[in-house]
Amino acid sequence: MRERGLTRRRMLGIGGALGLMAATGLSATAALARRPSITGAELRSAVPLPPPFHVPLPIPSVLAPVSTSGGVDRYQITQREASAEILPGVRTPLWTYEGTFPGPTIESRRGRPVTVTHRNELPVPTVVHLHGGRTPAASDGYPTDLVLPEGWQEHSMHMGHGSEHGMHDPRAVVTELTRDYTFPMDQRPTLLWYHDHRMDFTAPAIWRGLAGLHIIHDDAEDALGLPAGPRELPLMIADRAFAADGGLAYPALDPTLRVRPGVREPYLAGVLGDVILVNGAPWPVHEVDAARYRLRILNASNARHYELEAVTDDGRRLDLVQIGADQGLLAAPVTHQLLPIAPAERYDVIIDFSGVPVGSRVRVVNQLGSGRTRDVMAFRVARRATDDSRIPSTLSTDLPEWRRSDAVRVREFSFRAGQMHAGHGWLIGGLPFDPARTDVTTRLGDVEVWRFVADVHHPVHLHLVGFRVLSRSGRAPLAHDAGLKDTISLRPGEAVEIITRFDGYRGRYLFHCHNAEHEDMGMMANLEII
Repeated sequence: MRERGLTRRRMLGIGGALGLMAATGLSATAALARRPSITGAELRSAVPLPPPFHVPLPIPSVLAPVSTSGGVDRYQITQREASAEILPGVRTPLWTYEGTFPGPTIESRRGRPVTVTHRNELPVPTVVHLHGGRTPAASDGYPTDLVLPEGWQEHSMHMGHGSEHGMHDPRAVVTELTRDYTFPMDQRPTLLWYHDHRMDFTAPAIWRGLAGLHIIHDDAEDALGLPAGPRELPLMIADRAFAADGGLAYPALDPTLRVRPGVREPYLAGVLGDVILVNGAPWPVHEVDAARYRLRILNASNARHYELEAVTDDGRRLDLVQIGADQGLLAAPVTHQLLPIAPAERYDVIIDFSGVPVGSRVRVVNQLGSGRTRDVMAFRVARRATDDSRIPSTLSTDLPEWRRSDAVRVREFSFRAGQMHAGHGWLIGGLPFDPARTDVTTRLGDVEVWRFVADVHHPVHLHLVGFRVLSRSGRAPLAHDAGLKDTISLRPGEAVEIITRFDGYRGRYLFHCHNAEHEDMGMMANLEII
């Protein structure tokens, strides 16, 4: 990847607006007329795939704390190799948190601190990031703050973009075998997720299984009367592809993930799988009552975007009533029939099965998919049941009211393909990531407006803070932009404005594209809060 530039033919082969813009110099406007609905290339599985809607939906186990003394919930998680039967009758080797994929769910209460001790028994260094967490910098999972496996030789370790070119990170905090991550949980109730964030190898590490859920609750949300208990379902959606031996196929240049980062040329724009997993199961089915259900949806795919739709067997669309975004509850519900969701985005949605005949089925489909990737999962309505849940017209009153006039500055960042170390990369503001360079400095408490401009699809994530969407290409935000977010989906050629207040903690944080292949190939930047 870094040894030579791409030929024009290979670049065009990557697909869509990326190839057109990078290889021919077309403007965004010209490229958009030919843009694909996805950014990336699809891997095809080499094993027979099961029919959809036969495997039951697994619900990730909830992790029990090892201690609750002193007002702090303490957890222990071992990162280790394991195997699981993801496809029926096939064993798949995985990298896991506590031996499962997804990893175990942590449930916590707002304002009650959590400490998670991670033990790395994998063959490579790891880093843990709590995505969406308001976390002190020392526990945020900076990509060079590695947890080394026991006996790891540092001289053999690739330390990220530029280390082979003389750059390094003088601020990296490296530990051996274990690390304590402390999360104050001083934030709105919502669905977060934790995943590996190791420098240059985030994409293959997540692909191999290093992802899990973290849910924050509070008393005010509990009192709303929303569907709860077995009618509250976490749904981690992720695409994968399977090799002939049952393992997870991934086009890494270095399959050991030890030294050389990157993917083979056809997949530089992103890796897509041909199997849709929900909570680690292929195209699962879940039996439900004829009642309201709360779906906490995460797109944990590396690069695949979805447009979700719930359709009955007779072709009727069910409403998807959005009650929450990445950073918690909306002010009021927003009703969708089609819900776009980019990598790392989360949506909190109510779906009402009470009008669906018992014995019939509701399919969740992806309008951006084709063939097998059009199906996501299904619900089978099994029985009539009483339902005392409700959807209040007012969900929360604590959303920030930042105004454009509050901003002390406006910044603009371009997210585009470009050259990096004589090869292809993904750049923010024309620069590849360098851990030793500070890209943005802001003061704690400052309100800023940021403008993002994209060439192809880029889901942009800010660490530490949530933000509000102000505009898309000069127009009003879309319906699904409501609420407080930490990841924004930029569509090809689009310019998006967001507003946020940099509060919480001082220190070094990141913002980056959450297409994981883009992230690994340079599309990150440093944010210093002073």
